[in-house]
Amino acid sequence: MADFVLGPVEAKFADLIWANEPLGSGELVKLAAAALGWKKSTTYTVLKKLCARGIFKNDNGTVTSLVSRGDLAADAGETFVREVFDGSLPAFVAAFTSKKRLSPEEVAELRRLVDEMEGD
Repeated sequence: MADFVLGPVEAKFADLIWANEPLGSGELVKLAAAALGWKKSTTYTVLKKLCARGIFKNDNGTVTSLVSRGDLAADAGETFVREVFDGSLPAFVAAFTSKKRLSPEEVAELRRLVDEMEGD
């Protein structure tokens, strides 16, 4: 995937789009003004950058996503594990669980996910 890592402000802006898409760019300007305190020019500048990165599309004033929130999160997680844990998911889980005990529900969910992966 392309550069899909969002900064905190970009993520808030992206959430506005995902929650309201498809939406007109004028409506996005109003939403960004209310939620982020942005001016029209700021909204269009950030939208243009995110469109150039392939996350959103502005087609004749209608803004839609090209990448879902879930796909973006999966890409960011994969990048984090690759860069910080040399691509080792077990090393990540070990580090994560050294500070936080998993609940029985979380353990069951992880087992279910592993079982699904083994079945593929």
